[in-house]
Amino acid sequence: MEQISKRLMNWASILEDHTREQAMMTSTMPFIHPHLALMPDAHLGKGATVGSVIPTLGAIIPAAVGVDIGCGMMAVRTTHHFDDLPTDRSSLHAAISRSVPLSAGKYNDRHYSSATQGRIAALEAMDGYKQAEAIAPNWRLQLGSLGSGNHFIEVSLDETDHVWLFLHSGSRGVGNKLAMKHIRVAQQQCEKRWISLPDKELAYLVEGEAEFWSYMEALRWAQRFAYLNREEMMHRVIDCFEAWAGPIQRMEEINCHHNYTIREKHFGKDVWLSRKGAIDAAVGVRGLIPGSMGAKSYVVTGKGNRLALNSSPHGAGRNHSRAAAKRLFTRADLDVRMAGIEWGHSDAFLDEHPNAYKDIDVVMEDAADLVSVNHTLRQILNVKGD
Repeated sequence: MEQISKRLMNWASILEDHTREQAMMTSTMPFIHPHLALMPDAHLGKGATVGSVIPTLGAIIPAAVGVDIGCGMMAVRTTHHFDDLPTDRSSLHAAISRSVPLSAGKYNDRHYSSATQGRIAALEAMDGYKQAEAIAPNWRLQLGSLGSGNHFIEVSLDETDHVWLFLHSGSRGVGNKLAMKHIRVAQQQCEKRWISLPDKELAYLVEGEAEFWSYMEALRWAQRFAYLNREEMMHRVIDCFEAWAGPIQRMEEINCHHNYTIREKHFGKDVWLSRKGAIDAAVGVRGLIPGSMGAKSYVVTGKGNRLALNSSPHGAGRNHSRAAAKRLFTRADLDVRMAGIEWGHSDAFLDEHPNAYKDIDVVMEDAADLVSVNHTLRQILNVKGD
C-alpha cells in the first residue's frame, strides 16, 4: 500500500499518471472522510477514477457512483464436472445468445417466465419505480439483458474442473438514464451555488435536500434492478445449460455489486460509501473478481482491511482505451489468446483483448491484504455483446 497523501491510499502498483492525478483531485473534495482508497485495478474514469472507494459526509457525487448503477457480477458453482460436458459447446453459446438479449439497445420482446414477472413486481413495489417509469418506460423489457462492453456470460472451470456459471452486467439503459439525470441535477445545484469544482463531473448533492433524496431513491431502485437483472440472466443461462448438459444443483451462489453506494461506518463516522469499480471485502464477505476476456477470474473472501475501507478490486482494470485497443491488437492474436474457449469470433471484440487490461495476476498480488482466494476460474465459453 502506498500513501499518496493524507487523503489518498493506493493499492495499485500499475498506475498511470493521469489516473493518479484524477484520484488526487477527487480526494481533495471537502466532504471526503477519512480518505479515498484506490484499488489495484484503478484506471481513468469519468469524473472519478474507476477502482476507487469514496466515503463522504453530508454529500454524494453521482458520477462517483458511475452511470451503470449497480453493475456487478454473479456466479453459480454447479455439481457438473468438465468430464460430464458435451464436447461441442457451440450449441450452448448459440442457445445463450438467443435467450439473453446481447449488445446495447437490445431488449426482450416478452417476459421470459413467471419468475421474471415476480422480479418486475418487486421493482414496481419499490420507491424509485416512478422515476424509472418516467425516464425509461420499457425498463421491464430490459430486465434479463446483458448489454455490451466488458459485460459477459461465461462458463468456467475451477481448480478441480467443476463448472461455474459466471456473468457481469448492471442496470442497463434505465440505470444509465437515471444516473445521467441526477448527474445533471448535481451540476445545476453546484452552478446555482457558485461552487467552483476541479471537474464538473465531481458535482455533488447535499444531504437533507430534496435533490439528494430523489437521487438516493433512484440509486437504490437501480441497484436492485441490476441485482435482479443478474438473477434473471442466470435463470436463463441455467435453463440453457441444463438443456445442453443435464440438471444442475447450485452448490454456491454469489451476487455482488461493484458500482454502488451504501451507508457504512468507517473511522468512527457513518458515511455514504461509494464503490466505483470495487467490491465489498469486509471480513468473511464472498466476492468475485473477473479477469479480462480469456484470462482467469477469482472467487474471493474479504479480509476487512480497514485502510482499504473493507473493499477490493472488481476486475483487471483497463490499460488501453477501446479506441487504442482496436489500433494496437489484431484479430489473429485474439484468436490465439482465446484458443480452447467457445466465443463470438468477431473483430468487434478487439477492444476487449486481454492486453487492453492490466495483468490480473498483478492485480491479485496487489490485493493480497484485501482478499483471500477461494477459487481460480478459467473460461471455456464466453458470450458478449458487440
